[in-house]
Amino acid sequence: MTFDDELTGDAGLLALCSTADMRALRAAVGQAGLMGESIAAMVSRMSPHLGSTSDIPGHGEAGGYAHNQHQFNCRACEEAGTLYQLTGEQGYADFAVDLLQRYADCYLNLGFQKARNTNPPGRIFHQILNENMWLLSMSIGYGSVRHGLSQAQRSHIESRLLRPVVDMMTQRYAHDFGTIHNHGLWSVAAVGTCGLVIGDEGYVAQAVNGLQGDAVAGGYLAEIAQLFAPSGYYIEGPYYHRFALRPLVVFAEALHTHRPELDIYNVCEQRIGTTIKALLSLVYPNGRLPALNDASLSMGIQDEGLLIAASVYNARYGDDPAVHALARQQGQVWVHPSGLALAAEADRLAEGTLPFWPSVLLGEGPNGDRGAQGFLRARAADGDISQVSMNHGQHGMDHGHFDTLGITLFNRGDEVLREYGFARWLNVEPKFGGRYLPENKSWARQTLAHNCVVVDRQSQNAAELQRADAVHGLPHFFVDARPVQGMSAFANDHYPGVGMQRTVLLIEDESLKTPLLVDLFRLSSDSEHDYDYPLQYSGQICDTNLTLEPGLTQWSVLGQSGGYEHLMGTARAGVTSPTRITWLQGQRFNTWLSAADQGELVFAQLGGNDPSFNLRRETTLLLRQRGSSHLFASAFETHGFFDEATERCSGARGEIDAIRTLGHDDSASVIELQGERFHRVIMVSNRPDVRSDSVNEVSFAGQTYRWTGFFACQPV
Repeated sequence: MTFDDELTGDAGLLALCSTADMRALRAAVGQAGLMGESIAAMVSRMSPHLGSTSDIPGHGEAGGYAHNQHQFNCRACEEAGTLYQLTGEQGYADFAVDLLQRYADCYLNLGFQKARNTNPPGRIFHQILNENMWLLSMSIGYGSVRHGLSQAQRSHIESRLLRPVVDMMTQRYAHDFGTIHNHGLWSVAAVGTCGLVIGDEGYVAQAVNGLQGDAVAGGYLAEIAQLFAPSGYYIEGPYYHRFALRPLVVFAEALHTHRPELDIYNVCEQRIGTTIKALLSLVYPNGRLPALNDASLSMGIQDEGLLIAASVYNARYGDDPAVHALARQQGQVWVHPSGLALAAEADRLAEGTLPFWPSVLLGEGPNGDRGAQGFLRARAADGDISQVSMNHGQHGMDHGHFDTLGITLFNRGDEVLREYGFARWLNVEPKFGGRYLPENKSWARQTLAHNCVVVDRQSQNAAELQRADAVHGLPHFFVDARPVQGMSAFANDHYPGVGMQRTVLLIEDESLKTPLLVDLFRLSSDSEHDYDYPLQYSGQICDTNLTLEPGLTQWSVLGQSGGYEHLMGTARAGVTSPTRITWLQGQRFNTWLSAADQGELVFAQLGGNDPSFNLRRETTLLLRQRGSSHLFASAFETHGFFDEATERCSGARGEIDAIRTLGHDDSASVIELQGERFHRVIMVSNRPDVRSDSVNEVSFAGQTYRWTGFFACQPV
């Protein structure tokens, strides 16, 4: 009997595809192209371990040897099973079976780990989340080799390993199973996949519909409907979105194969496809994910969740040139039949082809009515992509930051207006156990850290999670038509007695080498407040029209709370006329132009009140003004080139010379941008009821301005 014949006898063995589809994938083994290379990379990872016995340690510290080895073992079991299916080489099956049997020998004798945080512990890991991830991979590996085992071997593995893990999740931790959260999604995906592999319909039903069986209180269907907004945006932000994607799409493939009657890819109006596209479409051009909320700055398209999701989207929802280019940029695809077509399309593209995602507004909340995340993109003549993001949605649960109306700007391969991400040395046990550092709350979450105006030196919603979760931003308008794109939003419930509106425009013009960002942050109140406009930047100041007063002998922190305790003032300057500051970042110059003609500008460095050196030493500009109703009008231009190695420099001065505020009130804001080749008046409606066909007319200082729609950018 051939290897193919052997598998055909039990089509339910493979967790994530049919045996017929697996045969199609086998044709790529040893071939050129993205799929062949992805398979070869998997072979390369596994080859050193074949013929050896993988260690199964006991308990250990998070991020230590035992933790890492258990993680390696489950992934190795999955990959060994996959390679056995692809090649028929018995050594892969032997490796996976050996792991499964030896875990079955010891699992129930391990006892439970010591809890390190609020997440309940498993027998292998300090938190049950890791055990969910472990079970999912072990179940996939088991499904690939189960047909070759004796009944006694199957019984041993299932009764002493797989079923005890599932029972722990669904019984001991019933309160945690299927909770509407990324942890719950991992749990139901692991239990459901395991149930499909071992043929336990009860496990599958619990996973799909929840312990109560109503597909509302918990379970996979509830996760799909409630975790992801109709736009596809995930409430906790892209870092946790990519983490939630892997169990979402892996279990979807299992159900697509074994429970086709569920029609899983059309559930909730194709919510799975919508959420995949939502995450893929906000990736920076360099392949990194924007670090919204408590997120790593290093997470990007090489994450396995995104690799799997790209293949699934292409296979289940149709071709998309941007997804093809994404796979080319990733340089690999999911080793699964769904990745075959994507690999073929990516192989046709030239090396270095980058995806260009359109501008997009992603509404938040189960009904899409709790604010939004906005992303504007424009491409320069040389192909470089600029991306502006603005947060005006929900808080993001316990991973959220207090930064509604915060923005970031990306171009020329890096963030110009930067996001700090989380304060955490993930899995570095000596550094606070690898957990979130205290400074994550005192700095990374605070409004001050997020390019967002701070009122009276206090974070939004007094930095209280419950208050923040109860409110959200209000989208005003979103226009993605070139050459001037724009988005605007209100946030009126985040500071008592203070209304906020932010409008950002991304302007393309032949006189500009890179699209120009215009930022209008308007505040309104019946009483006076201190308003701080912070900018997180990276680079060296090389030009300014301000007279600086440096702190020559001692740097002092800027305050005692709200993040100010971590910022040390390094220099100050009085502001009496519109401001210009240029800094060199890598090989490009960035210029910030401010219309402010009063107040103070503070240059600051992060690192105060940080005795354990937990924070990165980053830099901040802080424009401080006082008023009741107030407009911060700014423009950001990236320009020029500098190569230190060849000592070449060009375009160190930008095209825009100054920005001026011509007037603002509840109906409109009008500003002027002045430059030798670029001179524009920009008019923005502040009316909440404005529409694309609204006729606007305002007068400031005896000058009348008229336009139709949300905004206008008129040459002077």
